[in-house]
Amino acid sequence: MSNIRRLYRIRSQRKLGGVCAGLARYFNIDVSIIRIVWILLAVLYGSGILAYILAWIIIPEEP
Repeated sequence: MSNIRRLYRIRSQRKLGGVCAGLARYFNIDVSIIRIVWILLAVLYGSGILAYILAWIIIPEEP
C-alpha cells in the first residue's frame, strides 16, 4: 500500500475555497500559517490574490 499524498481543497475547514486548508494538510502545518502567508503576499505584492484564484481553479476538491 503506497503513502502517496494528494493535494485537495478541504471542505471541512474552508473559509473561502479550501485552498489554505488543503495546503496545510498536505504540508502538515497549521492552517493559520498558510493563511497569514497568503494575506502577506496579497497585501505586499498583490500576487497572493492571483495565486489563490489559480489554486482554487487548479486544485480539485476532496472526494
